[in-house]
Amino acid sequence: MNCQNCDAPVLVADERCVICGAKLLHQRVVLGAPKAEEFVLTPEEPSEEIADPVPVEDWKFPPQSEFVDVAAAESKPEEITRKSPWGGFFRRVTAGFIDIAMVLLLCVVMGAMAYIGYKVGLSAHHRSLTWHNAGTLLSFLMLAWLGLATAYFVVFHGMDGKTIGKWLLGLRVVGAERQPVGYRQALLRWVGTVGLGAASLGLAFLWILWQREKRGWHDFLARTWVIRE
Repeated sequence: MNCQNCDAPVLVADERCVICGAKLLHQRVVLGAPKAEEFVLTPEEPSEEIADPVPVEDWKFPPQSEFVDVAAAESKPEEITRKSPWGGFFRRVTAGFIDIAMVLLLCVVMGAMAYIGYKVGLSAHHRSLTWHNAGTLLSFLMLAWLGLATAYFVVFHGMDGKTIGKWLLGLRVVGAERQPVGYRQALLRWVGTVGLGAASLGLAFLWILWQREKRGWHDFLARTWVIRE
């Protein structure tokens, strides 16, 4: 680099020429150009620490005890119902005798009322009750007694699953998975009780003695169980 005044060689780091003493111009000066701002070093500012991110709660899974055992939920109705205490043979027979006694009592009341009404009707026609005209009364009573017995067992079983005898002995008729039986299922059970009981000469009821779930043939027909409460 040379001095702009005497053209003597100078170093870049020199501020003045060693020969003529002129101040050296290291940079080209442009008139009207703004003066460059001086860069001043300042002490290092403390860095701002980034705040810790808000922790996101992990997914909370229910404890192991709250998980549903799908295999147990989809098990067969017989397996679920098998856990219940079954009504034994002698307990059911005792409840049956109580129910028969209740039905007979109602039949006697109905027969007495029918006899009085029939006799009064004959008297209105100046006739008396004899063996010749008693056949109509007996036929009517047989149908009425059968209907009364059917209504007794179907209504009580369909309404609450137990008759008066079962209520006294702590028994209840239930369906699969201990669901209450409806009137249609109760009617099917009653038909099986009468039909299968008469056809098998009582073997349908004795089947309860050695059957594991204490079920008679009518229970298999209607898919019902008798449990103790």
